[in-house]
Amino acid sequence: MKNLTFAMLLVLMTGITAFAQDMRTKERPSPEERAQKQTEMMAKQLELSEDQKAKILAINLEGAKKREAEMAAKKAEMDARREEMKAMREEMKSQDEAIKEVLTEEQRAKWEELKQSQRDRRGRRPGGQVGERGDIPRKRGGN
Repeated sequence: MKNLTFAMLLVLMTGITAFAQDMRTKERPSPEERAQKQTEMMAKQLELSEDQKAKILAINLEGAKKREAEMAAKKAEMDARREEMKAMREEMKSQDEAIKEVLTEEQRAKWEELKQSQRDRRGRRPGGQVGERGDIPRKRGGN
């Protein structure tokens, strides 16, 4: 019975994963397609005349194009930020290499330990990496 339950769970999880990946690969409709779909829905629900439908299509199309442009600008901004962060990491890596050349073998080992302890502490304070729920120190008292 346990094997059957496990097999069913495995099949279900595999199907869900495949479905989720398929959903992500669909292309976003164009602004024109989105405006048309929204207008058709409104026309059906509100019983619009052909004149009203044409005017609303123009309004929806303008809004869809504006939102598309805003999304493209935000994506470009995020891409630029990602590249900036990558450059900073590379710079820090080269700085670390330069520091390693100056230190003795014993100092390097101690320095690596210090860096690791700093990484570990980062997970336990607000604003750091996500840690366990109990790792965040709580203030006690009046505040």
